[in-house]
Amino acid sequence: MAAGVGALRFPDVLSRLHAATKPQVLGLAVVLLAIVLRVPSWGVVSTVVLIMTFQLLTQPMTAHMLGRASYRSDELRRDLLIRDDLGRDIAEHERERDDDPAR
Repeated sequence: MAAGVGALRFPDVLSRLHAATKPQVLGLAVVLLAIVLRVPSWGVVSTVVLIMTFQLLTQPMTAHMLGRASYRSDELRRDLLIRDDLGRDIAEHERERDDDPAR
């Protein structure tokens, strides 16, 4: 429910992305904990640990890549950014490319 409210109420893609990923991980952790408490066996525990590990490894990377894609497609409200490191890096790369005599 928190993810749905955040996705509707927040003003930009990055805020919505944050609102969607955090409750998802917490919700999955709670469901997996309930499964372990209901069926406490080593097979279930090992499977739950693998699922949670995979989720914790992939979810931040997915959110990062979606954020970069939204930044590059100009769907991001840049006036809400506190610090724009990616914009600075892109501008620096373009300056280096333009100054390259081999091109």
